[in-house]
Amino acid sequence: MKPTLLDTGAIVALLDRSEHFHERAVETVEALEAPLVTCEAVIAESCYLLRNLRGAAEAVLENVATGVFQIPFRLSDSATDVQRIIRKYSDLPADFADACLIYLAGELRTGDVLTLDKDFAIYRWGANRPFRPLIALQ
Repeated sequence: MKPTLLDTGAIVALLDRSEHFHERAVETVEALEAPLVTCEAVIAESCYLLRNLRGAAEAVLENVATGVFQIPFRLSDSATDVQRIIRKYSDLPADFADACLIYLAGELRTGDVLTLDKDFAIYRWGANRPFRPLIALQ
């Protein structure tokens, strides 16, 4: 089963009930059978954005510790590729976390992504393959 990429906005929406897309994010994750994969940059952004929501950062880290959020990424092994992706999308600009997820998509051969970031409609992975956002933004 191919994994699903997990972006910062989806994690925030999952854990913050006041977020506009909270229910959609929860419903989408509950319907998934695929493993959720991400990177440390997404985890760091999520913890930062959730810092004022009591227990949320701990919940993010608990999901990592228990394997709900998997991190099959080592920057030291892929820094040159991530740097190339950041340069490619410098006109947007792609942030570091997005570049890591684009890299992971190619490595894991999946464009399925839980994100609220509209830039994933522009980003491409592999040989110019589009991403497939799984949370409807409408």
